[in-house]
Amino acid sequence: MTWRALKHFFGGAMGVFTTQTLLSSVGVSRNRATPGAIAINWILKDGAGRVGKMLFARQGKKFDYDLKQLRFAGDLLMELGAGVELATSAVPHLFLPLACAANVAKNVAAVTSTSTRTPIYKAYAKGENIGDVTAKGECVGNIADLLGTGLSILISKRNPSLLASFAFLSCGYVFSSYQEVKSVVLNTLNRARFTVAVESFIKTGQVPSLKEGNSKENIFSPPWLKHTPVVLGPTFGDAFQDPASFLATQTLFEKERYIVTYNPSKDKIYALLKDQAKSDDILKAAFHAHVLLYFVRLSNVNQSLRNRNKYGQSKLESPIPTNSDFVAHVAESCKIVSSSYGVFKSKAAEQGWIMSDSLLNPGRARLCELKEQ
Repeated sequence: MTWRALKHFFGGAMGVFTTQTLLSSVGVSRNRATPGAIAINWILKDGAGRVGKMLFARQGKKFDYDLKQLRFAGDLLMELGAGVELATSAVPHLFLPLACAANVAKNVAAVTSTSTRTPIYKAYAKGENIGDVTAKGECVGNIADLLGTGLSILISKRNPSLLASFAFLSCGYVFSSYQEVKSVVLNTLNRARFTVAVESFIKTGQVPSLKEGNSKENIFSPPWLKHTPVVLGPTFGDAFQDPASFLATQTLFEKERYIVTYNPSKDKIYALLKDQAKSDDILKAAFHAHVLLYFVRLSNVNQSLRNRNKYGQSKLESPIPTNSDFVAHVAESCKIVSSSYGVFKSKAAEQGWIMSDSLLNPGRARLCELKEQ
């Protein structure tokens, strides 16, 4: 809440400069336009922002998957919108398109902030007091916003440099936002925190505590960037580069409701889900995928070291595993998962983690078995 209050303080201060700039650009201070034209421009600006807010709100379900990443991305978007608003002072004749774009960005950021706020407050609640926690949290934010607004009004009377003021307030806002997000401790396992927990378990045999797991979560990983090495619930065509690789691994997963494979051409691990897969099967598939990823990376590192010892510094690239190597890795991972998945679940529960497949955001594709008539 301290970082949240500081963020609202910088946000309130920034609001004075952006509002002042917008009013100047639209023609209020210099009487460049008639009151009717000014009103129409202002209404169009706000209307564009509301349309953008409604369209973006359709992505609401994704706010639960990557709460911290989206919240921080929303605050970055808020500062981008503020920067565009300040830019209207340099080109006042482009007020309407710039102001519309800025308002869309800020409204999208507002939706992100509002949608991710309740889960954060829920983490503070110790019982059925989420309403009380929310009320007090919003009070803190409003007080800080008013203090920032008041101080900024006093400073603006001295006509400070607009660029310097924006740079200082923007840095303070972004830094406070990052610290706010990093300090929140959630007990649910989304993809980022699940990755931290599984990797720690593989390397040390222990599941990190709630505080440690949250502190290691990567905030600079926007969910819309498809660069993750593990894909959960992909299509068949994405997972297998040829039928032979499917046939080689299918028999290893006859008793499971999922199939885990590695596609060397894309350098990714794919966990395909069968149509009868349940919640625990999805969690197990994700766990298995990270185990296989560990084996593949370890094999690549070892092979690179062997190449370096044999050929010198010119052969450091990781080779693409052969089909036999790949099948061996999958078979080895199956043995590890069968004996360690239950241990991982129990240790995660001991640390207070809540295991749920819903936050892992698995894809919709499912494997269906064809039965002979």
